[in-house]
Amino acid sequence: MRIHKEGYRIITNSFFIIAAMVAPFFIFAQGTKCGIIAGSVGLLLFILIVRFFREPSREPLLDQTAVIAPADGTIVIVKKVYESEYLKEECLQVSIFMSVFNVHVNWFPVKGKVLYFKYHPGRYLVAMHPKSSEKNERTTVVTETNGTRILTRQIAGYIARRIVCYAKEGSDVNVGEQMGFIKFGSRVDLFLPIDSRVQVTKGQKVKALQTIIAKLPQEGEIAS
Repeated sequence: MRIHKEGYRIITNSFFIIAAMVAPFFIFAQGTKCGIIAGSVGLLLFILIVRFFREPSREPLLDQTAVIAPADGTIVIVKKVYESEYLKEECLQVSIFMSVFNVHVNWFPVKGKVLYFKYHPGRYLVAMHPKSSEKNERTTVVTETNGTRILTRQIAGYIARRIVCYAKEGSDVNVGEQMGFIKFGSRVDLFLPIDSRVQVTKGQKVKALQTIIAKLPQEGEIAS
């Protein structure tokens, strides 16, 4: 476990801000109940901020027939939708909600080539809002793996207001390679071929790089 590079500046700034807020209590109320409470709250807040930017060390599942979870969190949507930005076809949407307590690193869900990347400025509706996938600040990344296109969308929420995405069009990527970071949580949507076999259910907890989200259709299979 280590600290992600996206957290360096925020952690440093937070340290000095918290220290400045707590310092007067140590100077003028040292040893008092008020001073102890202020110090404890400041320490707890700093620990939580550091924890937000933790970067776990994990070995990814290597299954080229599968879509691997790109984020830690809870499955909040599994449904058929029409994806209108790039794929322009009926897809299976699987959405992972990341709380402020989850790891916030996002990884590529498949091995392949990045065909498309776009950043969309937008609003900051709560991540559970039905329109957050279309209205909120977000990034869209399309990866092609063995002729199949997978669309991954990072979505900012009410608390998470900063998306970082490392995807570059034309680059080759692997499962286990970092795709980006959403500061302080939110949501990641996957748009999969309609005949994919989804392996997760709504409400299920998933772990990035460890949970299989879906099995991709193979050549010769017929959609039901």
